[in-house]
Amino acid sequence: MKIHRMDHVGIIVNDLSAAIEFFVDFGLEVQGEWDGKWIDQVVGLDDVKVACVGLRTPDGQAWIELIKFYSSSDEREIQQPFANNLGTHIAFAVEDIEAIVAKLKKKGTEILSEIQQYEDSYKLCFVRGPEGIILELAEKIK
Repeated sequence: MKIHRMDHVGIIVNDLSAAIEFFVDFGLEVQGEWDGKWIDQVVGLDDVKVACVGLRTPDGQAWIELIKFYSSSDEREIQQPFANNLGTHIAFAVEDIEAIVAKLKKKGTEILSEIQQYEDSYKLCFVRGPEGIILELAEKIK
């Protein structure tokens, strides 16, 4: 028995179109869209109706699934987490972090910190994507 790799990250969203637009503009590529007629059997909910979109990084090494629940949805308001809230963030290895952060600022994306340098190895910045999703941008210093 062994684990080969992480397969994907699933993100539940309320506004699927806005989330797709954000991640495509960020640089991910849509690889497929499907309904989840079978998903209720997998997640343990009854009468689930969902729409799913798979996006991947340009190198094909990472995959995100954006999932919109139309029935059996979570009716609570979107919580805007801070970088220290319990939960998760998604880290992306990027090139030219300054240009990416400038582009995100221009689009109105909330930047949680200015670009910081970690020792002599990385430039890092945290941003808040759609529906409070926190992204970490990391550029390896050469």
